[in-house]
Amino acid sequence: MSQQTANDEACQVDFYLLGDTSLEAGRLACRLAMMAWERQQKIFIVAATDKLAGQMDELLWRYPEGRFLPHAGPGDPDPGASPVTVVTVTGLNPADVVINLCPEAVPEPERFSRVLEIVPFADDERQASRMKYKTYRDLGITPRTHEINK
Repeated sequence: MSQQTANDEACQVDFYLLGDTSLEAGRLACRLAMMAWERQQKIFIVAATDKLAGQMDELLWRYPEGRFLPHAGPGDPDPGASPVTVVTVTGLNPADVVINLCPEAVPEPERFSRVLEIVPFADDERQASRMKYKTYRDLGITPRTHEINK
């Protein structure tokens, strides 16, 4: 087992590797957000563009099925009032959990308790995740990986 650094204790980074094409990053983001919300944590879901943030906001209204996850979408006048907020990287504020759907690593990850990176199945998109993994390692953080097959 590797020795942890001070940064590891300040921010835990987890990579979730999607095991096949039927698994969707957005749906996994919803499930991860639901689990964090049930632990009473403040969550930011970060999308690459305003359009993708809007799509994620819409997905949170429908998924997980039969559950409601209170959230604020992009442009919400009071995003701090909601436990889950969907933003682009420019709207990112300190939180317990950041679920990153962007091709770049979360800037200043030490501001957060956890950063969750979802790694798509497609090889071209996985390359961006490899770069993010390296970025976190260069910051002294040892990311954990998890295979997601369902």
